[in-house]
Amino acid sequence: MKEINFKSLSISIVIGLIIWFIPVPDGVKPNAWHLLAIFVATIVGIILKAASMGSMAMIGITLCAVTQVLAPGDPAKSVANALSGFGNSTIWLIGLAFFIARGFIKTGLGTRLAYLFIRLFGKSSLGLAFGLNTADLLLAPAIPSNTARAGGVIFPIMKSIAVNMGSEPDKPETHRKIGAFLTLSSYNANMITSVIFLTATASNPMAQKFAKDLGITITWGSWFLAAVVPGLACFLLAPLFLYKFYAPELKKTKDAPAMAAQKLKEMGKVSTEEWLMVATFIILLVLWIFGSLFSVDATTGALIGLCILLLCGVLTWEDVKSEKGAWDTIVWFSSLVMMGSFLNSLGFIGWFGNLISSKMAGISWQLAFPIIILVYSYCHYMFASATAQAAAMYSAFLAVGISVGVPGTMLAIFLGACATLMGSITHYGHGPAPIFFGSKYVDMNEWWKFGFFISLLFLLVWFVIGGLWWKAIGLW
Repeated sequence: MKEINFKSLSISIVIGLIIWFIPVPDGVKPNAWHLLAIFVATIVGIILKAASMGSMAMIGITLCAVTQVLAPGDPAKSVANALSGFGNSTIWLIGLAFFIARGFIKTGLGTRLAYLFIRLFGKSSLGLAFGLNTADLLLAPAIPSNTARAGGVIFPIMKSIAVNMGSEPDKPETHRKIGAFLTLSSYNANMITSVIFLTATASNPMAQKFAKDLGITITWGSWFLAAVVPGLACFLLAPLFLYKFYAPELKKTKDAPAMAAQKLKEMGKVSTEEWLMVATFIILLVLWIFGSLFSVDATTGALIGLCILLLCGVLTWEDVKSEKGAWDTIVWFSSLVMMGSFLNSLGFIGWFGNLISSKMAGISWQLAFPIIILVYSYCHYMFASATAQAAAMYSAFLAVGISVGVPGTMLAIFLGACATLMGSITHYGHGPAPIFFGSKYVDMNEWWKFGFFISLLFLLVWFVIGGLWWKAIGLW
């Protein structure tokens, strides 16, 4: 398989060159405008899959250094600025969390948790859905790749259950028996759990960093406090919605708990490594939630957690080196965050926010707020990942909202959540989507139809239940 799609790469280059040579608007620095051209070309290349995200990120970094858009006339400083993303603590937080997540998969703790909840709740198809989803919820704060969480733990177990209950991927007439229901339930639960915790998916820390650039500080605890109530409401309602409108033919699944019990028996007693993983996980949660009391930030907490696992032998340095997803994320994350941050510091984001807000003059923030959220949310049809959307649009939409008076923290967290929640709308909308869609249990028409309805449910819950909760905790 070729790494480079030259047709898509050519399109992204042409778009970048068009922006580069458009006359610079009044009020915008020329180097800020040229940085925008590089940034847009990089994002378009990622969307069109011109190359892997890592390759596109390195091309973006190199173009920033070569063109000196970050420090005109100073080649050394331009290179330093182009590489500055690698020194960002938020980026290392997500990379460290990837390393820690490997412990859950290596020790088998994640799989054990999933089978445990199936044994407890799996007497019905709805109980099975909640059992799988609860395992995802518990793993979410420590596994920042929801694709790894889905593909490495939840999906293989879900598919195994579906097949054992008579839903065969290659027999369409059996899909509605239980496989289709579990597929949509597990996938959408993955979207929900990914927005409850700051460390549950890569786009959340990106939103946190861009919000900080605009003067809004979000911690692990403040994100969780704002997201937990609307998130848990969606967690409870989504399976019930699907059970009502996309009901499985098989309602009772009496054999599932026995199957899970057999799998747990085969796994044997909880190993020392698993107990060490549990203890480290608890320490991490304490440091992430209450770290400010000990003057320990989230990244330092993650460093402590990784060192504990290394010192106890749960992980080895070979494990860390071989965690390709972490190193890949660090590279492309650094590039996109660097360009997004400099677009703000060079004044482009502020200029764009003022331009749009001037068009919205006279509109109250209460009216502007839902307009911003809805437009941002359904732009996700154009994106194959929350990270790409957050990199391309988050700062601009947040700046517009702030300029018209929308409470900043509330908008910052809601926008951060939307990019992931809207992964529900298409079969390519987020990393785990191709994994679940590839099971063949749900065809594309049904995926898009129910994805749209579920997106409406998510937005309704976040506007109504979230809005009331945010009022109670003082976000507006």
